[in-house]
Amino acid sequence: MQVKINYEGKLQFKATARNHLIIGDQPEENGGEDKGMTPTEWFLASLGSCIGFYAVKYLQSRTLDSTGLCITVNADKSIKPVAHLDNFQVDVSLPNSLDMKHKLGLQQAIEACLIHQTLTQSPQITTRIITIPTLVR
Repeated sequence: MQVKINYEGKLQFKATARNHLIIGDQPEENGGEDKGMTPTEWFLASLGSCIGFYAVKYLQSRTLDSTGLCITVNADKSIKPVAHLDNFQVDVSLPNSLDMKHKLGLQQAIEACLIHQTLTQSPQITTRIITIPTLVR
């Protein structure tokens, strides 16, 4: 999997994967132009979208209605020991009730989401700085 992020000027970035793109920016109060979500909002959207995918697959595979499914993701910004997100709250709302068997099954399905599992496993992240020298003529 790969996503490429290019700086677009000011505080804006363009992320591309396959033939899709997302524009990121900062709110005006943080010096941006508010032309896109912040990276933190992308992150929460990624978690919510992944959970939504797993929820829909669970419901559809059991011929349960997924119409109106809505996921809301909240998190707090914590500053100790360093700035990070904490206390994630994910609400999966359905307009129809489920019996206990399907509530438990849906809970298991959404907790199997790849992003959710990644966050709970303390992933290894390697950061490299790569400089590309300009050609001298």
